[in-house]
Amino acid sequence: MEFACDYVYVPPLVVPKDNQQVFKRSALLPPVNWTRPLSAPPPPPVEVKVSKKPEKSRAKERAVSTSIFYDNADVGEKSKQITPTRKTALLPPHLRPAAGSRSPSPSERHLYDNEDDSESSRYADSSPSAPEGAGLDGNSPGFAILTPPPASTGDNNSLPGNPNVILVSLGKLLSEKVEHTQEKLRSCTQCGSVLEPIYDNVMNSCYFCKPPEQRGTPSTGLQHGLFLLNPADKLLSASQPLLIFCIDISASMSITSQVLAGEECIHRSRLEFVQEAVLLCVNKLRKQQSDTPVGLITFNYEVTVHGYGDFPSHVLSGDDLMDSEHLKAAASLFTTPPPLSYTKNFLEQQVTGLSAVGTTALGPAALVAITMASRHPGSKVIICTDGKANTTLGNLEVDDNDARALLSATIFYQELGEDAANQGVTVSVLSIEGTECRLDELGRLADRTGGKVVITNPRMLQSEFEQIIENTTIATKCTVTLILPKPMRMRGEKEAAHKALRNVGNVHPEEEITFQFMASETEASTVSVQLQLRYTQKNGQMMLRVFTMTRRVTTERSVVLSSLSLPIIQLNSSQASAALAVRGRFLDARRESEQQKKLIEKVIEHNRSAEDRQTYKEWVSTMEPIYNNIHNFTRAKSVVSDSQSLTDAGAALLYTMKQSNRKTVMIKNDQNLRFLKQSKY
Repeated sequence: MEFACDYVYVPPLVVPKDNQQVFKRSALLPPVNWTRPLSAPPPPPVEVKVSKKPEKSRAKERAVSTSIFYDNADVGEKSKQITPTRKTALLPPHLRPAAGSRSPSPSERHLYDNEDDSESSRYADSSPSAPEGAGLDGNSPGFAILTPPPASTGDNNSLPGNPNVILVSLGKLLSEKVEHTQEKLRSCTQCGSVLEPIYDNVMNSCYFCKPPEQRGTPSTGLQHGLFLLNPADKLLSASQPLLIFCIDISASMSITSQVLAGEECIHRSRLEFVQEAVLLCVNKLRKQQSDTPVGLITFNYEVTVHGYGDFPSHVLSGDDLMDSEHLKAAASLFTTPPPLSYTKNFLEQQVTGLSAVGTTALGPAALVAITMASRHPGSKVIICTDGKANTTLGNLEVDDNDARALLSATIFYQELGEDAANQGVTVSVLSIEGTECRLDELGRLADRTGGKVVITNPRMLQSEFEQIIENTTIATKCTVTLILPKPMRMRGEKEAAHKALRNVGNVHPEEEITFQFMASETEASTVSVQLQLRYTQKNGQMMLRVFTMTRRVTTERSVVLSSLSLPIIQLNSSQASAALAVRGRFLDARRESEQQKKLIEKVIEHNRSAEDRQTYKEWVSTMEPIYNNIHNFTRAKSVVSDSQSLTDAGAALLYTMKQSNRKTVMIKNDQNLRFLKQSKY
């Protein structure tokens, strides 16, 4: 766990001019410009009813005074009024008149319990002042008066953006060899933080969930520890992860392109490029990792699971491709391929004999491949296609106005990605340059499992295959928990609370993720943060690794700018902006990137480093699509939500940015950026 800054930055409070007091009036008080009236309101208008009565009755009415009665009748004109009969049956007991007491006369005004009888108190020409006693309930004040703290000696202007960023190098932390902790796991029942061994088994509250005024220093969290969560469970036998090539052999794969072979120009189909790339990868694996089991699944209007030796191939077609439960049941019965050292010759024969014809049953093929791979955690599925899935299950060749079909496909690929991630399967999707595959939907499947989303030139397929194969899985079912002390809160997570939980799933050696948090006014000089990593090893052992780190608090801009790590801030900006953009929140993505861009510019201006300036220029070039061209990533308006769907080039770029690390944040997107420029976004 690394902080972008050596300090936790708390924006300074803005001190009003001339050291004026800051008052926060209660909502129960009247407006400030309200004044109490000096006279009673005028009487309401009297409706005159014309009635035909005898002249004698009218004469009696003229003789009776009809003045209007007010409780405060002595204000204004003092005249004789009619005294109505006072009804006291429904009054509370303490307001009922005593037995034998007389009713108040019209000239006697009613006095409230806390009202002064003096004339000056009755008509004060000012707003009410703060009461010295209790509030409405008799226990709490009616309003609060807030006074500003002493003015800071530094610059009172807060920094743009957010320097409070934490980097978690998952690949590095989970691959380290560390002795597990022998003590029993002790945790807080309220927030789940892991405590030092000196405390009891559980605590109802701890440093992280207590209010600031009750929080002690230093933190009670465990500084570092590695725990076995299921030591009594039987571990799985070590098995080699499975590699499955899921290849599109629909009719569109027969489209050819002109290539230069020596001095001669020839035409090669897309399928021929794929066949060549697969065969080269198989030969390389046979030499370097001969114990790797490799399977082959092809799809057009039917799905074929290719066999080997004495095990025949299995074909699924027709109604079989429309029922996901039937496909899962069938795939669970298929035999897992043996090591490549045994199946290499059979695999080469099957790849060489492929031909392109028919439609694109991509959805059923992906389901079968993931179900087969789920038997071995850490397995990989590589889907290579050149068009949209156009069969019933997972159909993406639908009009954007067909809300039901589009929503059904979205749910299908989301659930398929969740199942694959829970089983430790990584799915990567490769499309061929110049085609349309709806990578905005297929990308959900790859992104959830930690796989790649790539648009590649047919001649670069082998290189992309090899990069995916070499990127091994070191842990599965990984969840990352970050706990802050109250009232600090997370930013950019599902809940803006003091605790964040992120489901990562499969972890690869170079994987890095970032978090943002917000720190408000605090009297503490230091703040502690706890990181928890829960994951499953290849043998099925569930682990928990805990880190607790403490940082000093500051409100000084210069202190923060001097110690800020630009690579961490740049990585966080890329990941956060891309995560917003892939969900269709383009304006929020641009706003997020621009705020962090301003912060980086402040750092460069403060430190005056030539190296930082060069790095900044390269990073801005990478972020250019989000800054200025994000509107070119979208298709027509979506009917499923208010957001817009992404083009294939935009989806490939943004999913790559979302999964980038400090090494690849500026160099990994070059190929996708080139495709964007060629297609004019």
